[in-house]
Amino acid sequence: MALLPWLKGKVVRIEKETDFTHRFWVEVQDLAEFDFKPGQFVTLDLPIDPKPTRRLRSYSIASWPDGTNVFELVIVLNQTGAGTQYIFNEIKVGSELTFRGPQGVFVLPEKLEKDIFLICTGTGVAPFRSMVHHIFNRNIAHKNIYLIFGTRTQQDMLYHQELTELQNKLTGFYYLPTLSREQWDGRTGYVHGVYEELCKDRPDAHFYLCGWKNMIDDARKNIQEMGYDRKAINSELYG
Repeated sequence: MALLPWLKGKVVRIEKETDFTHRFWVEVQDLAEFDFKPGQFVTLDLPIDPKPTRRLRSYSIASWPDGTNVFELVIVLNQTGAGTQYIFNEIKVGSELTFRGPQGVFVLPEKLEKDIFLICTGTGVAPFRSMVHHIFNRNIAHKNIYLIFGTRTQQDMLYHQELTELQNKLTGFYYLPTLSREQWDGRTGYVHGVYEELCKDRPDAHFYLCGWKNMIDDARKNIQEMGYDRKAINSELYG
């Protein structure tokens, strides 16, 4: 398959979501509409290294297709990572980015005929935010959708108010955040306990995993041990 061409984008808005996580809106130059499938990602070519392969950083698109040429990325700062150091320190409103996309096959099936479990940690919520809004906006028929979002503290709960409100508007959508390092009035612990409880009667389901490698590895193992086929699991590492 031929590689997609490199495109130019201009950063038109930046918002601080948490102390170490920022949201970036990118307007694609020379295109009236930037179309993509919810769950896909873009690859940025950042001027951080002479070798091209060391300059590339991929991030899931956090917004949803809306007919415009603007998309959103949500990026967490890695204190030792050259890519996010550059993005946080050098990128301003008006900055130009070179990127390739949309890319990836981490997308929903055409027909949502099974329960969907969207299991994530941290900025791994980005593709799932895109998917759920797309389902709501397009009024796509679906079974139950469970968004299980694991973070350490309430401060790390990206898009919390938005997803809470969406749960009240989208029938069959359940937003289930859980905190591993803080007590609050919601769920505590890791994501595994949440989906294991919901799947104890083994509903017909498909699983999407996005986040830290350790979470994905453990979830894949647990889900298969519960009796699900590995083909029912689709995963994507942080990005």
